[in-house]
Formats: sequence, structure tokens, C-alpha cells
Amino acid sequence: MNDIMHVGAKSIVSALHHIPDGVIVTPEEIAKRQNEIRYLPDGRPTDLDWEIIESLPVSEDIKQQSGNWREHIENYKQSLKNLASAGIKTVCYNFMPILDWTRTELAHRLPNGSTCMRFDIYDFAAYDLHLLQRDSAEQDYTEEVREEAARRFSFMSDEQKESLASSIMCGLPGAEKQKISDVLDALALYKDIDEDKLRSHFIDFLSEIIPLAERLGMKMGCHPDDPPFPLLGLPRISSTQEHYKLLLDAVDSPANGVTLCSGSMGIRGDNNLPEMVDQFKERIHFLHIRNVVSEQPQPKGEPIRLGNFYESEHLIGNTDLVALIAAILKEEKRRKDEGMSDWELPFRPDHGLDILDDLFRNSQPGYPTIGRMKGLAEINGIIAALSHDHCNML
Repeated sequence: MNDIMHVGAKSIVSALHHIPDGVIVTPEEIAKRQNEIRYLPDGRPTDLDWEIIESLPVSEDIKQQSGNWREHIENYKQSLKNLASAGIKTVCYNFMPILDWTRTELAHRLPNGSTCMRFDIYDFAAYDLHLLQRDSAEQDYTEEVREEAARRFSFMSDEQKESLASSIMCGLPGAEKQKISDVLDALALYKDIDEDKLRSHFIDFLSEIIPLAERLGMKMGCHPDDPPFPLLGLPRISSTQEHYKLLLDAVDSPANGVTLCSGSMGIRGDNNLPEMVDQFKERIHFLHIRNVVSEQPQPKGEPIRLGNFYESEHLIGNTDLVALIAAILKEEKRRKDEGMSDWELPFRPDHGLDILDDLFRNSQPGYPTIGRMKGLAEINGIIAALSHDHCNML
């Protein structure tokens, strides 16, 4: 909390990851986390409060509509009530099957000595085809990818294979306990669930949850798929503007909204981030501002091609952050001019490079302190410049 206080944060995004999916988030656990945020260990107040929960996970039972899924929905509703009673009104969540996010390297070293998370399609295919040995995996890759994956795998040491599997499984719940057989068993549960069926399950979930969220004055922001293309034969339903339009139209409520992640959505050349801000307007409830570099650049507007990408510093990458932030400020002005009390769009600087002391902190992958604070300074600089009296961009 000391570090956060140094950089001028207005509020806190936090979660209760130790609570298993499908289990009620109790008032006691919420209060405990709030006190950890409001006070330093020596009792001094931080003047910060917990305003956004990220994430309130949706269980695999709910996504599959199997097992205890109805009980889990009721538990989810109770968790929302408990959070709302504690003053936490914005929820970031996702509906990604099994994997929360996927990378093949957690500390890829760049030429300047910093490190970042990276996805390499050839290494991922080597894992899928030769370590996991998933049925029918061959059809998901081109001949060129299959051949290069086989070549790389033939040269991998046991240590390198273990490191690759560990990096990929880092996005799995309980990753430290996962074995190859566990992953295959989890994938088998989705063998009869395609994109249409998963979307139907998501809409069923929204139909149950969103009316309650609206009554509680809460905002539900769905995070996009990461990366936003199919992996391991699993369907993806939150990867494009059209995906989100289908979900928002299906349950048309101000509570049903988007967590707009410029990193996840920015991987695809057919996603236009400033356009999404304008298209979805008041349905955007939270933003993750970060950037990625596609190593095989895709022309804007073209469909996705599987390829390599790495998480970059905030101002360099696929997404034009100046254009995106200009669209965000325009939307905030619209909300303010219309007298909306929640006119400010909450955001956090997401991911970024491990630089300076980050390299020795052994922090959670994707969450370097100094790299994200550098990103926050750059974002605030853009906001200050675009908001200046002499700037006519708005």
C-alpha cells in the first residue's frame, strides 16, 4: 500500500483470490480486505478504499451448465449483495473457459534488459501437440506452425519443457497443482460446447445476474478473452466488437457492460478501440490500459491470424493510446454534460515491463510495480495534454 500511496491512486482494485470459485464472498472477508486497504500495518490511514473487485470469478460449472451450476449462480448473487452492502459496486469478471490468460513466457527479456510476458504460437503448438498431445490439435495449426513446433520441441531440454508448461498453466486456477492429465480432463468437459453453446450459457448467466446487479446499483464489466483467439480447441465469445454487441444486446441493461482491455483487444487488427468506446459508451464500466506488440503485424481491419506478441511499454504497441484516451475523455465529457454522477471512467495501468527493481521483486507475472507506475505516469501525461486549454483534440 505504501507504493500505491506514492503514485496518486484515487482508489483500489482488489480481489479475494483465495476464495474458491462458486463459493460465497462473505461480509467478513470483504471487511478484512477493506481494512487492509484502508490502513497500513502500523495503523495509519491510507485514504484509499476498495471500489472495484477484479475478479469475481464465474465457475466452470456455470460456464458448462453442469454439476452445481445453479447453486453457484445463487452464491454469485449473494456475493454481489455482500459486495454492494460494503460499497463495492463495480465487478470485473470474465467468461473464458478454463484459461484466464495464456502466455508462453513470463519473463521474456527485451534488448534493453527489461522483461515482459510473451506469447509464441510455435512454442504453444509444441506444448499442445507434443506435451499435452491433445486429440485433433493438428487441425488448429498450419503446416508451417506444426513443423516449426516439432523442430523446437526436439531441441527442448526437460527443464525447458517444464518451464513452458508452467508458463502456459500459470493462467489456470490452481496452476501450481495442475498436471497434464488435469488439463486434458478439464478440456474434455468442453468437447460438446462450441461458441454458440457457450454464448447461450453466458446469456443465461447474465439473465440471472444482471437484473439483481441493476437493482443493487452495480456495474458488471466483462473482460475480453486473453488472447482473443481460440486456443486448445476452446471457444471464445468475448474477443471482438461484434461479440460484445451480441452480449450487450442480449441482456440490455446499464448494469451489463464491458471491462475494456486495450491489451487484449489490441492484439486483433479488426478491433478498433476508440470506436468501441464510442459504440458502447455508458456500457463501459472499467478500463485496463496497456499495450502489446504483434511480431507479425496484422493490417487494421483484417481478421485475426494466430501469431506471436509481447506485452510492451504503454506508449509503444498496436494500440494508439493517445487516440484511445482522447475517446475516453470525450465520453467522460458527454457523461458529465448530461449530469451523470458516475461520469468518470475508472481505469488502471495494466501489465507493462519489468524494469529497475521490478526485476528482483519476484512479483506476480504481469504486475510489475515500477513498470506499471511508469505506464500510469505516461497515461496521466496524455490526459493532462489532451485536457489542456490549448489542446483542441477534444
